[in-house]
Amino acid sequence: MIRKGCFALLCSITLTNCTDQFSAVQQMNKFDEIPVGITEELHLIYSDSARTEAELNAPINIDFTNQKFPYSEFPQGLDATLYGNRGEVTFVRSDYGIYYPKTEIIDLRGNVVISDTTGTRLNTSQLYWDAGQEWLFTEKNFTFTNASYDIEAVRLDANRSFRKLMTGMISGNIQVKDEDID
Repeated sequence: MIRKGCFALLCSITLTNCTDQFSAVQQMNKFDEIPVGITEELHLIYSDSARTEAELNAPINIDFTNQKFPYSEFPQGLDATLYGNRGEVTFVRSDYGIYYPKTEIIDLRGNVVISDTTGTRLNTSQLYWDAGQEWLFTEKNFTFTNASYDIEAVRLDANRSFRKLMTGMISGNIQVKDEDID
């Protein structure tokens, strides 16, 4: 006959052993958290109809497109060059990036700089780029300079060309033509 104390100890050991084995099985089945691939020294050229539209360089790319909400991570940053239809060239640089293909959203973080050949330059600590809509936005502080603007502000909502630009509180200089004033 088994005493109550021994029975409780036996059940405890059995349950603990089952729990440990179950935990080990759960860990083995976490394949979803393993990337599809890791690329070092990535150089990607995107073209459409034999025209180069973008180039992407990154020291490392970790591809998690096997997730329920797929993403591609650039933990050591990225450099991108975007080529426009009229010959305009835009440069993008950040310390970290993550791309979500389902939403076409790119999250850039750490020393984000967007510049072009005309001298336009945007600096911020984080920026979201909606590639599908060609729209960018941030809730962080930013500086923006071009031939007409030299501003600092919090919050930015703009199209790729910065022709449509909305901000929060700004400080700086904005050139306005007399005919633009009502």
